[in-house]
Amino acid sequence: MRQTLQTDSRLSEEELVRRASRGDTSAMRCLYETHIRYLTAVCSRYIADDDRVRDILQDSFTKILTSLGRFSYRGENSLRAWMTRIVVNEALGFLRRQSKGRIVDLDEREMDLPEEESDDCLHDVPMDVIMKMIRQLPDGYRTVFNLYVFGDLSQNEISGMLGIEPKTVSSQFFRAKARLLKMIKDYKNVNSLL
Repeated sequence: MRQTLQTDSRLSEEELVRRASRGDTSAMRCLYETHIRYLTAVCSRYIADDDRVRDILQDSFTKILTSLGRFSYRGENSLRAWMTRIVVNEALGFLRRQSKGRIVDLDEREMDLPEEESDDCLHDVPMDVIMKMIRQLPDGYRTVFNLYVFGDLSQNEISGMLGIEPKTVSSQFFRAKARLLKMIKDYKNVNSLL
């Protein structure tokens, strides 16, 4: 009789990984159910199309589950960090294939950007609204913004990862931030009228 795994707070993440790497489908399901919401949010920061997000997550979980035997548990949150890295790499790979090496076209018309505002403009804007705004950024802007802000990578690290010049990274980050600030300002203007 096959023993089923109950989601049990007493079962350590390390034990869950060990069981899943040995083929325990209940442990695999538990890992999936525990992390899917977070990983969906991560992937959605890079990919705007929901169908593509699902495809990338499916590919990511296939890679995660088949690579668990090579994962080295290093304490709390090490599994989430490892899974996040796989999802981000899969999302970036998709973007590279879509753009064929070009992250974003720089449009000279975008040189007329709004004055940069302070981070205080984020107050009173729900996080889900901000995340939707980030998803509306062009692929290149969104990718650089996410790697810099959420991935906590340096300009040179992003440059190497995406195969673009550091000055392009800087330019795309500036433009992404400016567009996002404009969207936030517009949102606040509309909502202040209500």
